[in-house]
Amino acid sequence: QVQLVESGGGLVQAGGSLRLSCAASGRTFSSYAMGWFRQAPGKEREFVGVINGDGYITDYADSVKGRFTISRDNTENTGYLQMNSLKPEDTAVYYCAAGRLNVAGGLQVEYWGQGTQVTVSS
Repeated sequence: QVQLVESGGGLVQAGGSLRLSCAASGRTFSSYAMGWFRQAPGKEREFVGVINGDGYITDYADSVKGRFTISRDNTENTGYLQMNSLKPEDTAVYYCAAGRLNVAGGLQVEYWGQGTQVTVSS
C-alpha cells in the first residue's frame, strides 16, 4: 500500500514557477513509477509526465515539454514536479500517481494522491 500526499500548489502569475512535491508512504516507493496528471474545470484528467522507479527515464506530454521537469528522491520517498514558464492554461488540480509502466511506456496507476490546486493568472 502506498499513500501519496501532494503539496506546493498555489497561485502564480503567468511566466512564473512552482514546484510540487509528492510525499509517499511505504518502503517500496522506488519500485513504482511515478506520474503527474492534471484536471482543469470541465475537462478530463490528462497526463503530464512520468518518471520510472530509479529516476533515469522520464516522459512528458507535448504541452509541457521543455517547461516541466519531473524528478524523485527515493531516499526521501518524494517526487517532484518543477513547473516553469507557467501559462494560464496550466491552471488545474494536479495529482501525483504511483504505478507500473506497461510495455508501451504508459503508467498503469495503482495509487492516487488527493490533488493540489495550481492557478496561473494572466
